[in-house]
Amino acid sequence: MTSFYYNLRPGLTLGRNYYIVDFLGAGWEGEVYKVEERRTGVLRAAKIFYEGRRLSKQQMQRYARKLHRLRRCPIITQYHHRDVARVGRETVEILVSDLADGEMLSSFLEQQPKKRLTAFESLHLFHALVVGMEPIHYLGEYHGDIHSDNVLVKRVGLGFEVRLLDFFNLGRPTREKIQHDVFDLVSLLYEIIGGQNGYSRAGTEIRQIVNGRKHTLIRRKFKTAGQLRTTLENMEW
Repeated sequence: MTSFYYNLRPGLTLGRNYYIVDFLGAGWEGEVYKVEERRTGVLRAAKIFYEGRRLSKQQMQRYARKLHRLRRCPIITQYHHRDVARVGRETVEILVSDLADGEMLSSFLEQQPKKRLTAFESLHLFHALVVGMEPIHYLGEYHGDIHSDNVLVKRVGLGFEVRLLDFFNLGRPTREKIQHDVFDLVSLLYEIIGGQNGYSRAGTEIRQIVNGRKHTLIRRKFKTAGQLRTTLENMEW
């Protein structure tokens, strides 16, 4: 993304505690920057919310409690604190969190040959995602908005490290919401293999998971990320 709203340059001060280091990305709620703590030099991520899309005090409290409950799930980028700052003539709200290593999955895929991964690579990346989501579903929680702009990915040897961003769906967890996570995960696999063109060439190992992205088939086979993991780890090649 080349045009964004705040367009903060490296070296600018953000509030009383941070310097801007780099622009990381933008979404519907706002923009994310790599920042440096002025006193310690520690690097963090700071999300600046657009006007009208800020979290209320009650929403922020629910968000912090949700992340605290899931604090032992390594796929999650942990929240630190909330702050405010002046950007131009506007007072903005900032959410400061750990700086996760990696790049957006959407950008990562854009750089790949034919903008997709091989079946072998795709299943390894998908496995990292479902293993990361499994303890979240086990605890009865959900994400609610899994897509390629909410996933950070980094190659590590034969596998991948992944982080999931933006746990801003703060409603009461339900089976239906967990099931929606499962469908979003399957849709990510579909995107990773190259969409319809990749799926049309996919082998049985991919097809038995994606199921043509048909909700009824996916719901029948997979209720949670844990069931996806079990299928992957017992797959015959």
